[in-house]
Order: sequence, then C-alpha cells, then structure tokens
Amino acid sequence: MCKLHADKKFERFEDVTPELLKKEGVKLLLCDLDNTLRLHSEKEPADELADWIDDCRKAGVQIIIISNNGRKKMMQKFCEPIGVPCVWWAKKPLSVKLTAAMEEYNMKPDETVMLGDKWSTDVLAAKFAKIRAYKVEHRRDIV
Repeated sequence: MCKLHADKKFERFEDVTPELLKKEGVKLLLCDLDNTLRLHSEKEPADELADWIDDCRKAGVQIIIISNNGRKKMMQKFCEPIGVPCVWWAKKPLSVKLTAAMEEYNMKPDETVMLGDKWSTDVLAAKFAKIRAYKVEHRRDIV
C-alpha cells in the first residue's frame, strides 16, 4: 500500500456501492462525516444517506462514523436516527480509533476500509492503520 495515495477515488459516497464493497470483501466501512457523508451545515441525515447505509447493511457491511468533529451531542443527534455508531474527536491522522473499531467488531485490516474526503486526515489514518483508503470529493452544495 502506498502511503501517498488513496486506493480508490470516487466522486461521491453514493458511488461506493454495496455491490463494490461486497466484491472487495469489505465488512467494516469506517466513514468520515463532514464533507464526506454530509455537508458540514446539514443537521439531519439526508434520505440518500439513510438509504445507502441501509443498502450497505443488507450487503453485510457494518458502518461506523469516525470523525475529527469534537461536538459529541451533534454527532449523536445526527447518527442515532440512522442507527450508525459514531466516534467523535478521532484525532485523525492518528489511527488509534480506526484500530479500536476493528478490534471492537473483530475485523481484520483486509476486511476494513476508511472512506473520507481528505488526504491529510482520512487517507493517512487508513494507511497508518494498514487498511485501504477510499477517497471521495469534498461534498459541496449543488446550486
């Protein structure tokens, strides 16, 4: 694994399909939140996100949100309606929280992927944890 590049790049999180994850043997998908799964300004999960998470679950993929956002109550309020565990103040690119999530869910590095929008945090944290990194474009409002 190259420490300088994401293993795969996508336009949006929706392009990381449950079929692709299943084909690649992914059982645990660690996801950044802000500007990856949602716009920073969004207070509630979009229907598209809830549907995508549900489809991933049906394909046997566990999703955990791992964010550097330090606002615990906001994170919980966002994640509870979609039933996704969340880790706040993850301090990425440190890989401690990624490794802890793998251990908690008894997953191996080759069964785990980190999905995020930033090279300097998400991709590097994945590489330090010795897991694959999928990078999406920074989520923006569509005008």
